[in-house]
Amino acid sequence: MTETGKKILVVDDEPQIVKVLKAYLEKAGYKVLTAYEGNSALAVFQSEKPDFVILDLNLPGMDGLDLCKSIRRDSNVPILMLTARVEEADRLIGLELGADDYVIKPFSPREVVARVRTIFRRTITETPKPDTIKAGNLVIDVQQHTVHLANRPIDLTPTEFDILVTLASQPKRVLSRMQIMEQAQGTAFEGYERTIDAHIKNIRIKMEPNPKKPVYIKTVFGLGYKFEIDSNA
Repeated sequence: MTETGKKILVVDDEPQIVKVLKAYLEKAGYKVLTAYEGNSALAVFQSEKPDFVILDLNLPGMDGLDLCKSIRRDSNVPILMLTARVEEADRLIGLELGADDYVIKPFSPREVVARVRTIFRRTITETPKPDTIKAGNLVIDVQQHTVHLANRPIDLTPTEFDILVTLASQPKRVLSRMQIMEQAQGTAFEGYERTIDAHIKNIRIKMEPNPKKPVYIKTVFGLGYKFEIDSNA
């Protein structure tokens, strides 16, 4: 099973950027849908059900953050944000809202295609994996991409799921942010490792009894993170 032939929605108010990305993505084998502002993008998303969304943060009408939030209410489809370098706070908010990754403008179209492929590979089963990971009341079905905590379903994005599996499959082992990126995403881009913090924060909000006092994903200051269950979990 490959990711080519899947539908990608590209949303940006700059027609030239949309044109270039469309050309590169189609050359890579994807079907490309386009929109130039947030409200029409949401309409396209709801009607066409794309497999992937690439969106700019600065959009007329509904902005990229609101669009990301709207998409996440109904779907875990992978989302790649396009941002300006000065928008660091917005990038972190976007990740907290559920975006999987971001690319800073100006960017290489080839890098965008590489990011799309990397994220798609994380959501496609290419090699055999353990069927389930069990830790106390937590059950992770790796094949079905589902997580249950005390029989309650936990709704994670593809990136959040892969990070959780990476940590939970190596209990008590401390992993740096770069190691988590490499193992969960298949590659690591220097300067992007802080995105792991935003994803970890999301996972904790969704599954920790008290996100400020986590019992599953622990911070090891100066080093990274580890998965370890407290005795009272």
